[in-house]
Amino acid sequence: MQLGDWTVLLVAAAAAGWVDAVVGGGGLIILPTLLLVAPGIAPQTALGTNKMAALAGTATAVLTFARKVPMQWKVLVPGGVIAAITAACGAAAVSLIDRELFIPMVMVVLVGVAIFVTLRPKVGLTMATHPPTRRKVILVVALASGLIGLYDGLLGPGTGTFLIITFATLLGTEFVRAAAMAKVINCGSNVGALLYLGATGHVLWGLGAGMAVANIAGAVVGSRMALAKGAGFVRVVLLVVVVVMVVRLGWQQFA
Repeated sequence: MQLGDWTVLLVAAAAAGWVDAVVGGGGLIILPTLLLVAPGIAPQTALGTNKMAALAGTATAVLTFARKVPMQWKVLVPGGVIAAITAACGAAAVSLIDRELFIPMVMVVLVGVAIFVTLRPKVGLTMATHPPTRRKVILVVALASGLIGLYDGLLGPGTGTFLIITFATLLGTEFVRAAAMAKVINCGSNVGALLYLGATGHVLWGLGAGMAVANIAGAVVGSRMALAKGAGFVRVVLLVVVVVMVVRLGWQQFA
């Protein structure tokens, strides 16, 4: 791999770290770039190498958010474990999924998310007047971790976005806190998928390590911007990322 290829991948990894830290969806940057720069790479290897970089950035974002945002660790850590297990299962089941059907379904969900956030401008901008019960928080986090973790292992793009929308909508959490919660769960799903893909030989460890450093840099900047600029900023970036994801997946599916 030439110096120019490394430069492109490192820039892409940094950009992905920024996007992931704010609203998720960084995989839409790294994965296509990997496949473009290294056209002979197997899709599973591209996914595994991406997970290595993403895990580093996500873990960094968790640490950055945790300094400023109250975290319900007793709920989120078990959620992360659930996500790790289901993501590993998803990664193992990738070959069993009909992606010709799966990707359009994801696109429909993303369009629904964009419409919902647009029509409900107050969602995620403030905390709910009546906080949810602890039982509801546990239930929502557990279900979201399991289902979205499975999705992360199967396909991946937008995992953080789906988590943020879930927490903001069902728990009445404002976007910055929802993003912080999402990073913990996403960290778990990245661990699970990486462990499986690494064990099956689908990770380029050297390349992944270099991209991880760049991803960390992007994650630090992104999480700090989210904290500084607040929920309104996260909402705008979320809408932009959702639109880009729909276009990107549509191009991948139908072009």
